[in-house]
Amino acid sequence: MASVEILGLAPSTYTRVVRMVCEEKGIPYELKPVAPHTPEINAIHPYGKMPVMRHGDVEIAESKAIATYLDRAFPGPKVIPEEPRAAALTEQWVSIVNTMMDAPLVRAYLFNYIFPKTADGKPDRAAIDAIAPKVRETIGILDAAIGKNGNLAGKDFTFADINLMPILFYVRKFPEGAEAIANSKNLAAYYDRHAARPSFTATMPPPPQTDRARA
Repeated sequence: MASVEILGLAPSTYTRVVRMVCEEKGIPYELKPVAPHTPEINAIHPYGKMPVMRHGDVEIAESKAIATYLDRAFPGPKVIPEEPRAAALTEQWVSIVNTMMDAPLVRAYLFNYIFPKTADGKPDRAAIDAIAPKVRETIGILDAAIGKNGNLAGKDFTFADINLMPILFYVRKFPEGAEAIANSKNLAAYYDRHAARPSFTATMPPPPQTDRARA
């Protein structure tokens, strides 16, 4: 069988997500460092986003679509449950995180530390202070959700958790995010527990100052 190629940059949370799926399922893969909007990425993703995947003659873009393919094409533990309710909850939380939480946590909070648009290149303090209440609110929503069953989509570790953990990894690196998570008993315990998973430790990205985080 042809090998799986993941094209993207290691610091990207979405790239890390699909790598974690491979690690969880024991799928051999090669990470090919390719930046967004380059010819190889553009050939698969219509908007030039990373990661993309190649597996023989199969080419797929978007991390959720890649995860679905990997989960169905390869043996190993299911990261997307087959039971209808658990599957729907997994989809629900992937959608909520990607469409409603990515913007405040990553685009508005992390990027103003990592990729500030300030004249001196220092973190945009005004923008960070403005988004901090929304960061705390978002962390509170996650804390309440995890408090119900210990994971986002129920008692089992699923793709919903895989999709979230790389974001929390970065959020914890900066003061407001670190404090919000530390003060959220459920989420703090959740992060510590899943950060010990081999799939998480095996995909550790470079330090944030060299990052291209969520692209």
